Amino acid sequence: MKLRINPENPESSKIKTVVECLKDGGVIIYPTDTIYGIGCDIYNARAIEKIGKIKNIDPSKTNLSFICSSLGNISEYVLPYSRNIFKVMNRNLPGPFTFILKASTAVPKLFKNKKKTVGIRVPDHNIPTSIVEVLEHPLLTTSLNVIDDPTEYLVDPEEIYEAYKDQVDIVIDGGFGNFTGSTVVDCSDDTLEILRQGAGELLK
Repeated sequence: MKLRINPENPESSKIKTVVECLKDGGVIIYPTDTIYGIGCDIYNARAIEKIGKIKNIDPSKTNLSFICSSLGNISEYVLPYSRNIFKVMNRNLPGPFTFILKASTAVPKLFKNKKKTVGIRVPDHNIPTSIVEVLEHPLLTTSLNVIDDPTEYLVDPEEIYEAYKDQVDIVIDGGFGNFTGSTVVDCSDDTLEILRQGAGELLK
């Protein structure tokens, strides 16, 4: 189904519909402050496998990220990091950044592998953060690329719905997305390395 949600003031009843879908093992497509993403409940193995099939990836071997509503969400999933890294993340989030941190033992259990890092996103967008707040834990996320071109992104909700309506449970229409993904910053060794320059300029 396609569900139009107000990006400025998300309707609580519609957010509740999305969360119920996620808890039932659903896969959703949703807007962020950069590109549209495809995601599911991090605790639903069946849904994670479904995303793997949709994107033709192995979730246990792919760098997936968690959407969080604040930095307070992440402590269970990452190992302790330096005060300096915290200051940088706090300065730039919410925003168009993915921070790569060392994963806690909770993350390998979710993916059934030896994953040592995890990406953390706190987007500056009310729809995904509202979903996470009601879900009460992070959302697994990966970029919604054009099916035949991983460097291109779909931005029109109507086109997204037509392309994925038979593969996902809900496509959230939050308006047009952007063409540029998040800036990816590796903090896993307590230093800052920009792996991909995307939207936003990192404030150090």
